Amino acid sequence: MAFLLCQPSVWAQSASVSKPISAGSSMGAERGSPTDETQAGNPIEEEMRAKRAIKFAEKEHQENLDRARDLTDVSKELLAAFKKKNGLDREDNKKLDRLEKLSKRIRSDAGGSEDEVRIEKPPADLSSAMCQLGEVSESLRNKVEKTPRQVVSASVIAEANVLLELIRIVRSFSH
Repeated sequence: MAFLLCQPSVWAQSASVSKPISAGSSMGAERGSPTDETQAGNPIEEEMRAKRAIKFAEKEHQENLDRARDLTDVSKELLAAFKKKNGLDREDNKKLDRLEKLSKRIRSDAGGSEDEVRIEKPPADLSSAMCQLGEVSESLRNKVEKTPRQVVSASVIAEANVLLELIRIVRSFSH
């Protein structure tokens, strides 16, 4: 008799063990397991990811263009202040710091890293250094604007490095 009472529970256990759970079954979906469709990649999701990546890259490129324009504006302000005062004050040194940060960010976004550059004909005085600073910042802006967002530009990196070296030279003259 005990054998007959245990038989239904054994039968229930064997039925649940022998029944395989398919990847598309409701039990597998409840557990959050991936289905065959998501493993292969949903084309709509992939397209949305690609569009987001493109928008992000375009936004980054636009920000880099804005930084290049800001760089030129700050260098023009700095040059005008220098011509007016024939020297650099604390406010001008803050502008030099801003130029340095903008230049480093542009160089970084272009794919460059820290490189020391030696200028062939370094400026002999503060006045010529300031003039070169304005010219190089304008040249850097032009190169950034002409470079497509998909391109790593060695000329932008080199120009940013020259500008950073000029900033260092200007600082050495102003102290």
